[in-house]
This record gives sequence, structure tokens and C-alpha cells, in this order.
Amino acid sequence: MAITEAAAERAETLALRVDGVVTVENKISISREITANVSPILSGAQSQLSDFYQSLPLIALGIVVFAVVVLLGSLLAGWTRFWQRILPNPFLAELVSQAVRIISLLVALIVSLNLIGATALTGAILGGAGVLGLAIGFAVRDGLENYISSVRLSIRQPFRANEHVLIDEHEGKVLRLTSRATVLMTLDGNHLRIPNSTVFKAVILNYTRNPERRFEFELGVDAEDDPLAAINSGIETIKALPFILAKPEPTGIITKVGDSNIVLKFLAWVDQTDTDFGKARGVAIARTKAALEVGGFSLPEPIYRLRLESGALPAQTETNPQPSAKPARPKPATAETHEATDVEPDHHLEEKVAEERAEQNVPDLLDQDRPIE
Repeated sequence: MAITEAAAERAETLALRVDGVVTVENKISISREITANVSPILSGAQSQLSDFYQSLPLIALGIVVFAVVVLLGSLLAGWTRFWQRILPNPFLAELVSQAVRIISLLVALIVSLNLIGATALTGAILGGAGVLGLAIGFAVRDGLENYISSVRLSIRQPFRANEHVLIDEHEGKVLRLTSRATVLMTLDGNHLRIPNSTVFKAVILNYTRNPERRFEFELGVDAEDDPLAAINSGIETIKALPFILAKPEPTGIITKVGDSNIVLKFLAWVDQTDTDFGKARGVAIARTKAALEVGGFSLPEPIYRLRLESGALPAQTETNPQPSAKPARPKPATAETHEATDVEPDHHLEEKVAEERAEQNVPDLLDQDRPIE
């Protein structure tokens, strides 16, 4: 007679394992007495409770070790001055601090479980954490890429605050670099946030890093005119402008010879520290155009040839048409016209950026003391 169904099944299994046994006739009867079925459960519970009492010192030691390791890790992670001293970048200092806190938590958990003998549970936890981390990594891939780009940008320092940059097709003054985005103030005075993952992979053009900048423009003269004489006249005119740099000297080249005109390109340099680039270019264009017109060079309009089929012209109704009166053209400007033109740089955007950086207490990853890449 077996006490429980589990014992009967084990007995049948053992009988089948005996060599030479082909079939087994099961004549085991199951006892239905309360005492016989409850006694094994009580015995098992007493055994587990006894094991738990014996493990209480180890469990208490594991809890103490866990608390001590986590406390030490939190104290080390919270040592802000230490991390800022060895890592001048505040973003990296915060990142390392959080990493120390997480690592200390994992170490405390592993040591505590090993002390109480739960090595199998340790492996299960580590395996589950690895799978969970992989799943989370795929889920937040874009955010993680942006976060890593923020770290790398904070290390590289590709630009400074208040610098005029062109990031792909986005242009403006740098306001700040945060842990998620680069904030620009556009030339229209608007805020533009670009994800750092985009900024890190973008082509960045910095107009402020080198104060000397070259501008260029094109003018066309009549095909019958002497282009070299026109170039010399334009260069002398540009040289006479007070805001044009003497070194490098202004130059002019022939870029295209058309059916009705010759296209000339003029190039000159200005110092953006005390000269506005756009204003200087505009004044140079107007001044050179006026000088060419005064010198007798024509700036012709495009000429188009039309072919009309026979019979396409309408019948003339007037025998003696009167020529239409042309509006009088204004006289070309002289040198005195442009001497008083204001080409000083506009500092309004720079002042707005400085005001916002002073007013808003927002973490900025741009470090003026670190070398720029």
C-alpha cells in the first residue's frame, strides 16, 4: 500500500527499470487516511522552516553587506567635487556618477546572493538583466544614439556659445549645448533645437572661428567692352573702400563669355570683427557697378532672339507709330555716395544670446576653458 499517488508512480517507475521486466502489473493501493497524507506535507514544511532558521544569520549578513555596498556606492557617486575635478566636463561627471551608483547596486546584489548560497538565482538575475537590457536597447535605440552623441560632442567641443554656425542647412548663433539637443538662435531671432545625434553627424561651418572672410559677386559687361579694363576698374574701386582688407588683395576673374555679355567675378576680404559681411558685400556691389557705369562700361540686359513664322504678325493699324518714351535712368552713384554707408556689424543677436544665457539657469555642456576641436 502506498501512502500517496506520487509514491505509487515512483514505485512503478523503479519496477520498469529492473532488467528483464517487460510489463508491470500495478496493484498498489492509495491510502486515503488524513494522517497519512498530511504528515509528509507537515514534515516538509518543518524541514524548510528549520533550514530557514539556520540560514537567518547568513541572510542577515547578506542584507548588511548589501546595505553597506549600496551606501558606499551612493556616497562615492554623490562626491560631486571629486568627479568634476577628474572630469572637467559636467555631463561626463554626471554620467560616471550614475554609472558608479548602478554598478555598486549590482555588486551588492551579487555578493549578497552568493553569501546566502543563492548562486542559481544570481545567474538567473544576471541572465534576465542581460536580456532586458538588450530589449530596452533596441526600444530606445534613437534616444541612446542621441545620448552618446551628446557625450561625444561635450568632449569634442566643436563650437562655442554665441558663434555663428551653419549645421547642414540650419544657420544661427549657438545658444547652448544640452544633453539632448544643440540650441541655436536663428538670424530671425527664433529658437532652433537640433538633436545632438544630427549635429554629431552633420557638416558644421563656423563663420566666427576665423574673423577674416571672403565675399564674391558677379557683374556682366557688354561683349564689346574690354573685360580686363573692367576688372582693373572694379578692383581699384573695391580697394578704395575703407573696410576692405589690403591683404589678401581684392581680385577679379572672367567666369563666362556669353552671347551678349562677359561675366566678371570680383573677390575681396573683410574682417568680421568690425565689419558686417552682408553690408560690406552689398556696398561693394553697388560701388563697383557705379564705377563701371561711370567708366563707360555697359551692363547689358539679356538678349533673346524670337523666330516668327510667316503670317504670324498682326496687321499694323498705325502708319506712323510714335516711339514710346523711355523713363529717365538715374545717374550712376559716385564715390561720395557710399562713403557714409554703415557697414558696422549688428550685435543685436549676440546681445540676445548673452542675455538668455545669463537669465536661464540651464545646464550647458559648452566649456569655454576646454580646447575646441
